[in-house]
Amino acid sequence: MMPFAAGREADVFALDDGRVLRRYRDGSDATREAAVMAYVHDRGYPVPVTYSAEGPEIVMERLDGPTMAQALIARTFSIDEAATTLADLLRRLHEIPGRSGSETIGHYDLHPENVLLTSRGPVVIDWRNAGDGPPDLDTALCALILAQVAIGSIEHEMRDQAGEMLDLFLAAAPGDPLSKLDRAVEIRSGQWTMSADEVAALGTAAARVRLGAAAARNSGEH
Repeated sequence: MMPFAAGREADVFALDDGRVLRRYRDGSDATREAAVMAYVHDRGYPVPVTYSAEGPEIVMERLDGPTMAQALIARTFSIDEAATTLADLLRRLHEIPGRSGSETIGHYDLHPENVLLTSRGPVVIDWRNAGDGPPDLDTALCALILAQVAIGSIEHEMRDQAGEMLDLFLAAAPGDPLSKLDRAVEIRSGQWTMSADEVAALGTAAARVRLGAAAARNSGEH
């Protein structure tokens, strides 16, 4: 069976019209991720329905629609809509208490490739990094990833749109992402999917986030 979609860490296979199987290539356990997805789904957050999880595999709902990134590249979704949608998705997620009873649920990898624009609205996918934690870290990681694309350290077709989207996102985003930006850099530095060149450019990406946050703050004061 050949995958019909693939990311940096996993392949996705169609099972039938309504279900897909996602499998981690490194054999990582997917059951914790499925549990987080079920937890936020039960509280009204837009995620795929999960049917089963065992070992590195999750069987989940098959969704229609492009990723936010694909829609941005095709110019069928505006940069302003994308930035506002990301900020709103984070705000809604951070209203859900953590499963341990402390802090909140965070996605910790939210970006335009991990949002599907479906017929029922935006749906967040790829919950591998999700769990209980500080909400500002979640927002900081989202901003940092957008900045990596904006400065070109992550090659992506939406590079020309990423800088404007970052600035609009920072103006709308919840919390104080700068308070956890250094920690976000540490986390990204340790992710095995990051190349050496991408890691080396994280300082520049963080500086771009700070620049955008300062501009958003100054704009809000006038």
